Amino acid sequence: VQLQASGGGLVQAGDSLTLSCADSRRTFSNNGVGWFRQAPGKEREFVASINWRGGSTNYQDNVQGRFTISRDNAKNTVYLQMNSLKPEDTAVYYCAVSRSSHPGRGLTDYRYWGQGTQVTVSS
Repeated sequence: VQLQASGGGLVQAGDSLTLSCADSRRTFSNNGVGWFRQAPGKEREFVASINWRGGSTNYQDNVQGRFTISRDNAKNTVYLQMNSLKPEDTAVYYCAVSRSSHPGRGLTDYRYWGQGTQVTVSS
């Protein structure tokens, strides 16, 4: 598995961004995928996850209703649509492939990690 996260950038509060996580080796279609983020000086935290078929999603309370995770297995890509962004959403965002088809929220539930993409939200 080789993950490539992209789509980050500098936006203003209230704007939207869509992050993408592509698996260049086309091997994560049977696994759950999650997005995590890490702000400066803070621990990496769970943001959202999606099971292998895309029928089950899970979100951190702080992003519920604003972020949407989805996947296109034919394109080997998982997306994170982020709306109504807030300055506290500023972080490096990472995608990760879970050890199973139904991902959890813990870091150890995930086996492969992408390199991260920076999201900065100005007030």
